Amino acid sequence: MTQPPLKTVDHVDLNRYLGKWYEIARLPNRFEKKCQRDVTAEYSKDGNKILVHNSCIQQDGSPKVAEGRAKVADSVTNAKLKVTFFWPFYGDYWIIGLDPAYRWAIVGEPDRKYMWILSRTPHLADADHAHILNLVQQAGYESGQLIYSQQTGAR
Repeated sequence: MTQPPLKTVDHVDLNRYLGKWYEIARLPNRFEKKCQRDVTAEYSKDGNKILVHNSCIQQDGSPKVAEGRAKVADSVTNAKLKVTFFWPFYGDYWIIGLDPAYRWAIVGEPDRKYMWILSRTPHLADADHAHILNLVQQAGYESGQLIYSQQTGAR
C-alpha cells in the first residue's frame, strides 16, 4: 500500500532551530551504524549557509564527527532542507514535527527511510515521548524499528 506524501510542519524559524540537539532515537542507518552514545547535532549559521556538526561516541569509545552544510529547499516553510556531508550529494532533511517551544523535533525524509527524534535536552519527558511516538506513527514510520540513543552527558 502506498503511503500519502510526507508532510512537514507549517513553518520553522531557523534562528530558533539553530543550536545543539541531542538525538533521542533514530531509524537504523549506515552512517550512524557505529555510534553508541552521546549522539548530537549542532546547527549554526555562516552567512546564508547553515553549518552542520554531528558527533557521537562510537562502540570502541572513540569520537566520530561529521561536518556538513544545509540549505533551505522550501523558503515558504523553511521545513525542507537539503544537507550534504559529501558534496555534491545532498539528502533531504524535512522537519515533520516540532514542539512550539522548539524543545524537540522530528526529522524525516520523503521516502521514510530515515528519521530522527531530537531534543534540546539529553532526555525527553514521558508525556513528550508518548506524543512524539504518536506523531511518528501518524507520519507513517514504524516506531518499533527505532534505535534509542544513550545520552550520558559525558561530553
